[in-house]
This record gives sequence, structure tokens and C-alpha cells, in this order.
Amino acid sequence: GRLHPVATRLEGDLRIGFVSCNGEEDGDLDRDPQERNLMWSRLLEQHESAPFALLLQGGDQIYADEATKGHPLSEDWPDSVPPDPGAEALEGLRAHLRDRFARRYLRVLTADPCERLFAEIPALSIWDDHDICDGWGSQPAESTHSAVGRLLFSVAREMYLLFQHAATDADIPDLFWEPSGRNLGWRRDLPGLTIFAPDLRSQRERRQVMGEAGWRPAETLESDAAHVFMVSSVPLLGPRLSLLESVMAVIPKMQHYEDDLRDQWQSRAHRDSWRRMLGAVLRMRQKAAVTVLSGEIHLATRGEMRLRDGTHLHQLVSSGIAHRAPPKAYAVVLTMLARLGESPLPKRKIRLHRLPSIKTIYVEERNFMTLSRSGRDWSAEWELEDQGRTPPLPLQ
Repeated sequence: GRLHPVATRLEGDLRIGFVSCNGEEDGDLDRDPQERNLMWSRLLEQHESAPFALLLQGGDQIYADEATKGHPLSEDWPDSVPPDPGAEALEGLRAHLRDRFARRYLRVLTADPCERLFAEIPALSIWDDHDICDGWGSQPAESTHSAVGRLLFSVAREMYLLFQHAATDADIPDLFWEPSGRNLGWRRDLPGLTIFAPDLRSQRERRQVMGEAGWRPAETLESDAAHVFMVSSVPLLGPRLSLLESVMAVIPKMQHYEDDLRDQWQSRAHRDSWRRMLGAVLRMRQKAAVTVLSGEIHLATRGEMRLRDGTHLHQLVSSGIAHRAPPKAYAVVLTMLARLGESPLPKRKIRLHRLPSIKTIYVEERNFMTLSRSGRDWSAEWELEDQGRTPPLPLQ
């Protein structure tokens, strides 16, 4: 009995919302809903003022880390891996995980004000680790390749397809760029705009970001659109995290965070893959303006790679809409690394920059981002929990 208007005009002026990191690892569903969904309420206010035609979700749409709790086979996984559980026990675990994932999705998607937003704004989503479990693919292979690990991935994938794409395996050839479903990257073409999102989780290993099923479509992508948005669930342009990774490896108390750093393109384990993806994006840049959109780090920031023609490849980071801000020290350390600069490709230096009107490179506040097209020109604004909305950043 409720009318939900949907903006279906995709040519001309256009507004797109971008969100990521909708939750927390521990006790997320026990939080006060008003506090948890504060930034969603602000997104609804903006939608009521000027409707969004599309909502891009950059990863960690749910935090499923606690879904493994409450069953003897998965209670202590991945730290403890059960040896050779029987088929009957695994089927019991499958039922447990499906129930826990479905309940979590339903709680998140039907919360006020999220329910109305998802009813009125079509969404395109790519997943990240917490849609499966913390650090999926960056953990030791004996955990992720175990019977419990494979089953957890299978259930998470089933629920990701169902709740984030309204799909089952039968729909994969129509929705994703790799018909076998080994990689769930996708591409959508709108008037004047191409959006693509490589799947950085389905084929991830400790020394692999994607298999060839993911690389092939990413490296052959061509578009006649004036602008291309790449959704990379982890930031493509970032500081020299390999330095921090080297330090953490020799400090026992910090080794717990190794998986978080291994998740990043800038990890020393993924440097060749990082260069490979940057090369693919720069080839696209020869024909169209390209902007990379990312979440994952629970901060807001932006970066640029200066190109030989004097223009820039933009990286916009917005994270997270519900995950509370990390300690200020986290942003300070990343800022120190950002000042060192980074040049994974010769003569193409990466620099991190402040958001418009903001004094720091990294903003430790909950946030979301809006992307607006006026005529042929795109701009970006961040909505920050404490400092409010930034002035528009032109994307040229």
C-alpha cells in the first residue's frame, strides 16, 4: 500500500550514491539502530531532496563474521580447522550458515531507513571480505580450502547472489562478465557512462587477487562512454603499505593485522597484480575519463595519478556508512605513508589529497559519497558524520 517512486531517467543530469562498509565485525546487530543507521538517514534526506537514480555498493554490505558462531564445526574456524567432517555434519553446517546469513541480510536491508532507500534506488553491488568473513582469501589456504572454508564460501556466494543481485546461479550469464561464475565481476552501460566492478574475492588467494576469469574481461574492456567508473572494493591508488607490512611482520602483536594489509592492492604480495590492473585502467583512460571508486578502509580520502597529458586518474574513497570510525592514530600512520608517495608505474606518481575544504588527507568519520552529472561534467561530494557535506570535487 506504499508508493515508492523510482528515478528511471538515466540520460542527462544524474545522481548516484556510493556506500560501503555497512556494519561492524562484532555485535553489529545489537547496536542501537538509530546510531547504527545515522548516515543512512542522511542519505535518505538527500534522496528526498534530489532523487538518486542508482546506488553503488562498494563492498562489505553485511558483516557476516559472526555467522560461523554457534556451530561446532565453524565455531573456532579459521583458527581451528576440523579434520574431515562427514557429509551429514557438513549439511547441518550448511543449514546453520544459510539461516545466519539470511537473517543478517534481512535485518540490514529492512532496517529503517534502509528499507525505503532499497525500495526506491536500484543498487549495483560488488562484495568484499566481510560479505564472506574477515580477510577471506588472505588467510592461510589450509583454512579457506578446508571443507568448512569451502562450504562457508559457497553459502556466502549463494546469499550474495540472492540478496545483492536478486539472482541465482542460473542468472549468472546474464548479469556477470564471466558466464561460468568463477569470477562475479560485472559491467553496466548507461547513457554516457560505463560502470564496471572486478570481483576481487571469488578467486583471491594469499598471492593472487584474481584468476584469469577475472583478468580477461577487465583487460579487454572497451567503452564508447564519455566517463567510466571502476568500482574496486579495495583502493587502487594508495600509499606504500608494503613498508607497514614489513614492520608488522616482525612485531608479534601486530601480526594479527597482516591479513588486512594482504587484502590491499599495495601489498608486497600483489605488486605485480597492482601494476597489471593500473595498466588496464590506463588503457581505458586513452578513450574516456576514468574514476575509481572504493571503500574498505573505514576512512574518506582521495588520490590522483598524474598522466602524461596533464590530466589525472581519480581515486575516490568512501568508507564506511555504518562502521564506526577507527582511532585517529590509524589515519595519522596512513598520512605519514601517503607523504612518501608511490610510483608502481614509471613516471606516474600517486599522490593522496585532502577532500575539498577538509584539513586532513584521511578523514576518520563515517561517510558516504554522491556523484553528480550536470551536462557532461561529473563531480563528487562526501557527506561526513561530523563535518557535514564537502564542496563538489570536479572529476576532469
